[in-house]
Amino acid sequence: MFAMNRLPLRLAFAALALLALLAPVAQAQTIKIATLAPDGSAWMKELRVAAAEIKAGSQGRVEVKYFPGGVMGNDAVVLRKMRLGQLQGGVLTSSELAAVYPDAAIYSLPFLLQDWDQVKRARTQVDPLLAKGLEGKGLHMLGATGIGFAYVMSARPVHSRTEMVKSKLWIPQGDTIADVTFRSGGVTPIPLPIGDVFTSLQTGLVDTVANTPSGTVALQWHGKLKYMLDLPLSYVVGFMVLDQKAWQKLAPADQAIVSKAFAAAAARMDASIQRDDEAALKAMQKQGLKVISMDAAETARWRQIGAQVTRKLESDKAISPALLAAVRRAAAAPAGKGR
Repeated sequence: MFAMNRLPLRLAFAALALLALLAPVAQAQTIKIATLAPDGSAWMKELRVAAAEIKAGSQGRVEVKYFPGGVMGNDAVVLRKMRLGQLQGGVLTSSELAAVYPDAAIYSLPFLLQDWDQVKRARTQVDPLLAKGLEGKGLHMLGATGIGFAYVMSARPVHSRTEMVKSKLWIPQGDTIADVTFRSGGVTPIPLPIGDVFTSLQTGLVDTVANTPSGTVALQWHGKLKYMLDLPLSYVVGFMVLDQKAWQKLAPADQAIVSKAFAAAAARMDASIQRDDEAALKAMQKQGLKVISMDAAETARWRQIGAQVTRKLESDKAISPALLAAVRRAAAAPAGKGR
């Protein structure tokens, strides 16, 4: 009698076990992110740390897969693949994102930010505004990190206006600010995707670039560049973004894990970028790079051109006047304020 009473219980346990076996296993959500950063670079090392933290924190529910070194194509291709769902995200520079959200390039206006203290104050105030603006364009900002100040580097000296005008100067494809600025100074730039610059330097299609020291080394352009103008043109920022639809597919708890990991990675990269730029410049100088200066009049002319370009973009509202005012206020604040 006792054994018979246990039989229904055994059958119930067996049924539950069978249901557990037949129930669908939850699939990990894979976030595919493309970047031009070469594998092994400081950026990729930090991004991989973030991916490991996300996988561990979500207990495998979310995995991040990277496609480094531009294997997914240039920025326009990456953004298109994000819209199609073939990629969920990208690590893009401000000039690359400007095609979708022009204000992404606010920090890169010529000579707008002069030093690292101004950068810190401005970004504390303006990064959240950029995140909101990107959201309005269907992109979720996982983080932003400084790439550094861009300098003109060249295979031949460009001390004078004549030398600069004769240069074969590369600018990022679609970078309206750089195009207008250099054309205003009498230079006809050569717009190319960043991924094409290495080969173009080798073939002589271009002989002058504007980039950060650490970016130049990471992309292996430095072997063809012998001179650097001691004049910081603009401050460059990189953005880690996800398509908003992909972001919304994540559970709130997993969104918090992803946000925390990428924010921490961005903070670590921000903390090291000034040191990395200084180290990269020293390394290039040891290999023969010469830091040169324009004469005072030519330097003043370029600064004036930069101011004119900014005023024109502001008056045309190609850049948000309110956002530009926020950058200027923060940059002008006393050191230590607004951080």
